[in-house]
Amino acid sequence: MVLVIGALAVTSYLTRPELAPRPPQFIEGIMTAYSLNAVETYEREGSAALDSFLQHVEREAHVRAHLFDADGKELAGREATPEEKELAARVSKTGSPASRMLGGMAIEARTEPARGGGSYAFVATLPTGPPMPPGHGPPGQPRPFQRFLPPGPFNFLLGDTPAAFVARLAAVILTAGLLCYMLARYIVSPVVKLREVTRQVARGDLSARVGPALGRRRDELAAMGHDFDAMAARVETLVSAQARLLRDISHELRSPLARLSVALDLARKRAGAGAAAHLDRIEREAKRLNEMIGQLLTLSRWESNGGGMRLETVSLSALVREVAADADFEAQGKNCSVVVSECDECETKGTPALLRSAVENVVRNAVRYTPEGSAVKISLRCRREGDDGHALIAVRDEGAGVPEESLRDIFRPFYRVDDSRTRETGGAGLGLSITERALRLHGGSVAAANVSGGGFVVELRL
Repeated sequence: MVLVIGALAVTSYLTRPELAPRPPQFIEGIMTAYSLNAVETYEREGSAALDSFLQHVEREAHVRAHLFDADGKELAGREATPEEKELAARVSKTGSPASRMLGGMAIEARTEPARGGGSYAFVATLPTGPPMPPGHGPPGQPRPFQRFLPPGPFNFLLGDTPAAFVARLAAVILTAGLLCYMLARYIVSPVVKLREVTRQVARGDLSARVGPALGRRRDELAAMGHDFDAMAARVETLVSAQARLLRDISHELRSPLARLSVALDLARKRAGAGAAAHLDRIEREAKRLNEMIGQLLTLSRWESNGGGMRLETVSLSALVREVAADADFEAQGKNCSVVVSECDECETKGTPALLRSAVENVVRNAVRYTPEGSAVKISLRCRREGDDGHALIAVRDEGAGVPEESLRDIFRPFYRVDDSRTRETGGAGLGLSITERALRLHGGSVAAANVSGGGFVVELRL
């Protein structure tokens, strides 16, 4: 509403019409009537009567008049302006009427013959606009001269020519377009801000809120933004509580596991050879449980605070070779190998422990599921584009692969595929979840795909 009122006010000011000047007939009639009456009043009754007559003219007709003799003396005793005196002297000298414009006022001068010979100079100053309506100004006092605003710079739009019509149409379209644009910006602004905050939440920043960006808006869109903030706060509380519960439970399980390990060592010393196989199975399950608890703690720590990341320069080529060497040593136990087929030299900024854990989890996962006698192949390719670039780490095994519908789900915590990859091969479904989280914290991504002809490949992009 404020915009509409402001636009109307500006348009009215810029297109204000030019006030019609007083027609020549009007001016000629004033000069003829008042000049003759002024001369007659002065010659019959003197200066005082002339002054009274001229005051009456100024009060009623808004015309300031003076009567000068041939020597330039003002006969009514009234103060005249330099312009009026100059014009009176000119007409007394030439005997011809004269006029000039001064600040929206017209000064008219003419001569009238005197009774005893010679002439008078009658000078009248009057506004060029239409006559002022009666009753204006304090009663009993001379009315001030009416001043008028000059015509607006766009008053030509009021004409009847084709150009004026086109100009009016263009002005209406531009004004409407500007108002619609400003209105659309006002309406869409909270939606854009809400979209930005939604993207932050989708990236994992559950503390993002849209309320501060909405200011003092009180409309339905602002209410929707506040509802979104309430929902985000509730989700953040639930996720934090879940992570805290998971972390607390994991910590509490560490103590009984430690006691279980001590009891297992004592049982080995007292048990006979017949119980060795059962004790070995208990030890394997205890180690697996301990490993799962460690992974849970790691995942919970990174989910809550990003692992307290301190960025360092990390040599990806050295990291890949170290992980491959460690994994190859473990793979020899099942008659497999881990080889680095391609390794470009490149570096990145990140946390060495997180990056090593991300790569190591994928490589160990590949060693676990690749068939006996096969090899796990690791490649590191670096692509540079000006000041930017990316690194692609690919880990390929020769296993049975994963169903297509499960490729996106394998990076979820505790997700397992009901196929050849079961708990019989070990693991708890947390390794790839840790990899995905570590890559996301470094601004990267991870993807998996089945290889045509057999095999499975996981690609880590940094």
